[in-house]
Amino acid sequence: MSYGYSQSLVEANKRASIKSLGVALGRLCIKHEVSVSELAKELHVSRMTIYNWFWGLRTPTIHLQPRVIKYIEYLKKRK
Repeated sequence: MSYGYSQSLVEANKRASIKSLGVALGRLCIKHEVSVSELAKELHVSRMTIYNWFWGLRTPTIHLQPRVIKYIEYLKKRK
């Protein structure tokens, strides 16, 4: 289990489609141990929004997608 993520969230994220921007973000955040609170603050959304993205229940809105993509690129460059 990573950075306080529940096992059910980690498993749901693994099962969800990687084609979803929110799921892709979730996988990287879990891998790099980025907390939901930290991410929510960074993207100016609620923690529940982040959880919904990670579970694959919702996707980032069109106006948030550029910031999410930028954050994904940032995480991919981290070691």
